[in-house]
Amino acid sequence: MGWARARGLFADSKGPWGQAPDSGQGEPPRRPSTGPWADTPGRTPGQASLGNVTSLDELLRRSRARFGGGGGGGFSGPNRSVFLWGAIALVLLWLVFTSMHRIAPEERGVVTTLGRYSRTLGPGIGLTLPSPLERVQKVDVENIRNVDLGSAGAETLMLTGDQNIIDIAYSVRWNIRDPEQYLFKLQNPDDTIQQVAESAMRAVVGTVTLNDAIGQRRGEIEARVQEVMQNVLDSYQAGVAVQGIAIKQADPPAAVNEAFKDVTAAQQEAESYQNSANAYSLQLRQKAQGEAGAFNRIYEQYRLAPEVTRRRMYYETMERVLSNVDKTIVEAPGVTPYLPLQQVNRGGTTSPAVQQGQQQAQQPSAGAGR
Repeated sequence: MGWARARGLFADSKGPWGQAPDSGQGEPPRRPSTGPWADTPGRTPGQASLGNVTSLDELLRRSRARFGGGGGGGFSGPNRSVFLWGAIALVLLWLVFTSMHRIAPEERGVVTTLGRYSRTLGPGIGLTLPSPLERVQKVDVENIRNVDLGSAGAETLMLTGDQNIIDIAYSVRWNIRDPEQYLFKLQNPDDTIQQVAESAMRAVVGTVTLNDAIGQRRGEIEARVQEVMQNVLDSYQAGVAVQGIAIKQADPPAAVNEAFKDVTAAQQEAESYQNSANAYSLQLRQKAQGEAGAFNRIYEQYRLAPEVTRRRMYYETMERVLSNVDKTIVEAPGVTPYLPLQQVNRGGTTSPAVQQGQQQAQQPSAGAGR
């Protein structure tokens, strides 16, 4: 009795997927119409259905077909060939653009292997290992760069050797001499060059006077600053060549600038007078040397023929003296002394009294003729 009740509790006429089979009947068990094990069309009643279980495989198969594959593979047939040729083309382009480098005539190519300096390529076509194994950095070594220090708006005051203050504005011209040193020896080359230029200018200006700095010794100061800069940069292994220094402005401070301008103008005027005196002295010296040379030539002629040379010198001297004076040569005797021969030679007019005297002097001559 108890066993029957327990069996009745666990007995159920329905399963989770439909009507349970009746074990009391002699019929074979039937598959439910719904559920994961339901009968599907095309399958025998005794074959288990795996429709929902294989849905994942179906999804994967559709995905492969959508992204270029048919059948069981993702890349097969024509699509796989196109992909391979595209990959080969990309690799070739990468090799060409990262292994061949065109270096211009004014450039140099600095090659680094895994970040370490390897070599320097000259102008032309250079070959390297593909990136990122080797990289090339092009550097222009012929471009002249300028660094301007000081300007009209901001004073750059320096102390001279005679304890005066001067305002200087100048520029530095430089170019790259060794590309590998320029790239790897200095962290910031432009700032280093500017600081070295200012230091060198202060050192040189501190050894000259104010008049020298604003006067004629600017060229000497520029040459000395260039030399000091080059020595310091070479000690730093900067790979830089200083091409020149140009002082644009060298004036006293603004408070005393006008007074110094007057002094400078006076110095220039004095120098102009000195130049004029030197030129006149040179002219006289050359004239004296010419006259001495002419006298030596005449003396040589005199030694050969003294009498002829003496007479020729007498004639030349008389010609030179008498050519600039009024003269009258009278050869006939008995000439009236009142005759104004000088005025006649000059073409001037005579006074009436003189004319009357001339007429009286001429009348006896006329009577004698009769």
